[in-house]
Amino acid sequence: MTTATTDALIVTCPSCATANRVPREKLNAGGACGRCKKPLFAGEPITLTAANFDAHARLANIPMLVDFWAPWCGPCRQMAPAFAAAARQLEPAMRLGKLDTEAESVIAGRYGIRSIPTLILFQNGREIARQSGAMPERAIVDWARGATAAH
Repeated sequence: MTTATTDALIVTCPSCATANRVPREKLNAGGACGRCKKPLFAGEPITLTAANFDAHARLANIPMLVDFWAPWCGPCRQMAPAFAAAARQLEPAMRLGKLDTEAESVIAGRYGIRSIPTLILFQNGREIARQSGAMPERAIVDWARGATAAH
């Protein structure tokens, strides 16, 4: 196996959910999807659905921070701008996504979501950290970075 192959990361396209191999040293340069040519990073959370969840949370090599939320939830709506701002700080080292627990109840059930908002951090397909309750931007960023550093 070559160094380029072992030092490459799988980054899932936010637009078409295609897996893209990106050399680790070029991750900060962003890049475009090899299939749809759209940017791999937009500095904003992606919408997760049953159709794209596993491609992002389980197959990609970069950590994935998921906000499990619902449209009727006041704290979820209150935290949404902070989560969006956190995406601008954490990408491209980490992908952020939002999963509507009302629309995607099967996935919410798979992860035992009992209260919202709940943040789950995935790395290499595994849950590595979980936090329930609304948080401000700085707390989201610090918590996510700390949890990834610990793993």
